[in-house]
Amino acid sequence: MKNIGRCRAHTNIALIKYWGKRNNELFLPMNSSLSLTLDAFYTDTSVTLDDTLTEDVFYLNGIKQDKTETTKINRFLNLFRETAKDNTFAKVESYNHVPTAAGLASSASAFAALAGAANSAWKLNLDKQTLSTYARQGSGSSTRSIYGGLVEWNMGEGNLSETSHAIEVDDASWDLGMIIIAINKQQKKLSSRVGMRQTVDTSPFYPVWVTEAKKDLIDIKQAINEKDFIRLGEITESNGMKMHATMLGATPPISYWEPDSVKAINKVKEIRNNGIPCYVTMDAGPNVKVLCRQSQMSDILNKLEESFTNDQLICSKVGEGIRELTDEEWSY
Repeated sequence: MKNIGRCRAHTNIALIKYWGKRNNELFLPMNSSLSLTLDAFYTDTSVTLDDTLTEDVFYLNGIKQDKTETTKINRFLNLFRETAKDNTFAKVESYNHVPTAAGLASSASAFAALAGAANSAWKLNLDKQTLSTYARQGSGSSTRSIYGGLVEWNMGEGNLSETSHAIEVDDASWDLGMIIIAINKQQKKLSSRVGMRQTVDTSPFYPVWVTEAKKDLIDIKQAINEKDFIRLGEITESNGMKMHATMLGATPPISYWEPDSVKAINKVKEIRNNGIPCYVTMDAGPNVKVLCRQSQMSDILNKLEESFTNDQLICSKVGEGIRELTDEEWSY
């Protein structure tokens, strides 16, 4: 038996951040979050069920992965095996069109694509909301990559896994875009999971962060409802800075910023002060994301090219949700 599922998922950038878990095993967050799915970065993944296999095998970008990485995939696929009541092992082939572990949310698209491919391979026909609860258990932010546009990750209730899922908020078809300033594409020294746990455990500012994030989510959803780009950008920038301030309060202090991160932030403020609305946000990494109007992207890009090289600047439109790939599209 060889059942094959193939899926593409795009990455997302949180405008209201997820930073901290209340349940580490189930990846249940301390606060709800909201993101924008991007079309520039994505992962294509194939899951082939093969009853001749005696264990799962995992290839990333054509390279067979070691036991540590394969074990992560095995544990994740067990969620689908349990639901399907089918213990067949799988060959997983994943191609990541995102710099891995550099603060560009590669795990979001990776586990969302894997969840979609596994859903197809086992013929489970899980709906997107349910599938988002599965994806979450591989990487929290992957919950939001199940959908396109502006997406909320509802934190859920207590330790009830099925209540913590993604919600499609808006298709974001009102002139939204994002420019990524890639300060450093190398793998970061401190993983998001470790940094997150350290912040929750040691930062005295963390309880305030949770309260503020809840307020910011209410405000940004109102801005989205009113299609108010200026307010959307202001809340996005403020929320991101508050998350990083919380990290600085950890013991020892955590900073993912590099000198060029500060340079990028100041450049964006300069552009904004000169009349083009644009706003920064940063995740757990040095790279800076610029939320802007798609119609003004080229003007902003011209200004950024005064300080950064072309290969550091990546423009993205709004991305779609997960979708199955045809045999023709799977050209690896």
